[in-house]
Amino acid sequence: MSRILGIDYGKVRTGIAITDELGITAQGMETINSNGNDKIILKRLAEIVEQYNIETFVIGNPLNMDGSESERSIITKDFIHKLKSRFNKINIVSVDERLTTVEAHKTMNYLNINNKRKKQVVDTIAAVYILESYLNKKNT
Repeated sequence: MSRILGIDYGKVRTGIAITDELGITAQGMETINSNGNDKIILKRLAEIVEQYNIETFVIGNPLNMDGSESERSIITKDFIHKLKSRFNKINIVSVDERLTTVEAHKTMNYLNINNKRKKQVVDTIAAVYILESYLNKKNT
């Protein structure tokens, strides 16, 4: 069965989440450390696509709080273009990701995750929230 991949695209780190085989739940997968090099992200995504039969990418769009485009959302659009060029058979959906990182930090605080570990997992948790928001909209 095919799966859906959630992506929290960032300048330094990109969080990845994936659905179960039935497309019902989202689980954090990993954080890709790219230090601004999209080729690292695209290479890792290619490996994930091959291993997990990904049918859809769901990527967060970091809009401003008023819903307008932010500088990061323009950069994300450029990355989406790279995704479309590299993975032309995979459906790519952009979803509003406002406050996902804030929610991820709240979750980590609730779980008493230490500050050093937070940097390693915040983007993965945000990717889970992005993917869950897509799944919730899809199933309503």
